[in-house]
Amino acid sequence: MKRLVLKVGSAVLTEQNRIAKERMQNLVDLISQLTQEYEVILVSSGAVAAGYTKLKLDKKIIANKQALAAIGQPLLMRLYKQKLEKHAILSAQILVTAANFKTSEESDRVRNTVEPLLRHGVIPIINENDATATQELELGDNDQLSAYAAVAFNADMLVILSDIDAYYDKDPNHHADATIKLHVHTIDSDELHKEVTPNNSFATGGIVTKLKAAAYMLRHDKAMYLASGFDLNDAKAFLLHKNHIGGTLFSKGK
Repeated sequence: MKRLVLKVGSAVLTEQNRIAKERMQNLVDLISQLTQEYEVILVSSGAVAAGYTKLKLDKKIIANKQALAAIGQPLLMRLYKQKLEKHAILSAQILVTAANFKTSEESDRVRNTVEPLLRHGVIPIINENDATATQELELGDNDQLSAYAAVAFNADMLVILSDIDAYYDKDPNHHADATIKLHVHTIDSDELHKEVTPNNSFATGGIVTKLKAAAYMLRHDKAMYLASGFDLNDAKAFLLHKNHIGGTLFSKGK
């Protein structure tokens, strides 16, 4: 059975300063379908947003974001647990930071936890440990972390579901004639050094962090698929029916 790391960002999971429960339900329904064909590891953002629903702290202050993440982690996991149980799927939480994937010894420790979960049909939900790791909060490295996880867990593909539905030949927010790049084999290094421009008050990434994640996957001869997390039709078509009608596949092959 092939293995996917599925990463969903804060922009998808939040709406008007609260958890977007309908979109989360759609995501869980998709995960249920994917488990028929894949081993699925979920990397989820959203803890800060979940915490903010209970305590309105200034998100511009890193210490406040850490506090919100600490409040929000159990709330987020409770929502996932409830929604997955309706599909008779058991879930487990694993808190990590990018440092957990920096050495083979650290990666082995996380992998030794994940592997038995997958063997028993449990969905590992990897949350960025924002309560103690400030780098991810400051730099938007959640996308990069999901790429580290995909390589460390020997996944066949990283799937990022985002408010960004694909990689375009130019910025679609400023160019009406922008067109989707369905398949990308290489990424220009200049694209990796542009300014990070998140589209959501809880998000810290943007297209640049997704391209960095894709570049990391390509360096390890692995694929990444980027698609909308708002409308899952492109992702369903690609992942369940092998029909590439939307979203961008980053891979070295044809």
